[in-house]
Amino acid sequence: MASPAAVRRLALQVAARLDGLLQGEHLGHLPGPGTEPAEARAYGVGDDVRRIDWAVTARTQIPHVRQSVAERELETTLLVDLTPSMSFGTARSEKRDVAIALAAAVGHLASGPGDRLGAVVLSDGVRRLPPRAGRSAGLALLHVLTSTRPVEGAGPTLAEGLRALLSPPRRRGLVVVVSDLVGPAGSPPDWAAPLRRLAQRHDVVVAEVVDPRELELPSVGTLRLVDPESGRSLEVPTGDRRLRERYAAAAADRRAGWAAAVRSAGAGHLVLRTDQDWLPAFAGHLAARRRLRAAGRPAAGR
Repeated sequence: MASPAAVRRLALQVAARLDGLLQGEHLGHLPGPGTEPAEARAYGVGDDVRRIDWAVTARTQIPHVRQSVAERELETTLLVDLTPSMSFGTARSEKRDVAIALAAAVGHLASGPGDRLGAVVLSDGVRRLPPRAGRSAGLALLHVLTSTRPVEGAGPTLAEGLRALLSPPRRRGLVVVVSDLVGPAGSPPDWAAPLRRLAQRHDVVVAEVVDPRELELPSVGTLRLVDPESGRSLEVPTGDRRLRERYAAAAADRRAGWAAAVRSAGAGHLVLRTDQDWLPAFAGHLAARRRLRAAGRPAAGR
């Protein structure tokens, strides 16, 4: 269990690096009716003519409307997967370590005045943390995550976690799902339907955490693999080049199917690896979403 000082140190380290990458930007409110001016975009059918920006229209000779940023609080909810499959790592860290650090980053960005942060944590069960305001909400979440010990055996599925976010209905906001997306075999995956329902009401981002050994096998002779959830083991002759190629192809196909399911649900998608610095990838994803929103385009599918 991490001490309170260690939790604060992790939060500060992640916050300092993230602020350097994003120049201190906040997660940002959703574009909508409000009074704070945002970007201008081309006029479209159904736009309020009262929002026409006449200066931009005169300059471009094309009707433009001025967007605004909604003056409302942003409620951010994290779904953090700490089930047994996340306790795996062969590189710089385990997948659960990346998930906890990402939760620190989201907590920092969701600590603006009036904003609230809540969470659903998957480990040996489904734990709900009600939305709270202020920096203390992020620190409380980190304390829970760092205090959650790795478990063995089958844990709750990602689909169960997503359904926990659907009931009871929450106010519209941002949902960040942090998981390796591993679950029962199937096409589409069992989490696709609840993810689609969630994205119909909320702005959803799925952060998929992956380890390089899940993508391809090294040639290290006979390797004993153990499923952390079922306990089943299998000896794999990794010196067989064709076997390694089939493994890599199957892993690529599975992940491509997951990516397609996320896009089809209308959620944003980014991949974070245990063998790489994940923070620049996360910051780049946020910046890209911000640019899309400023242009009046949906951010899903990024």
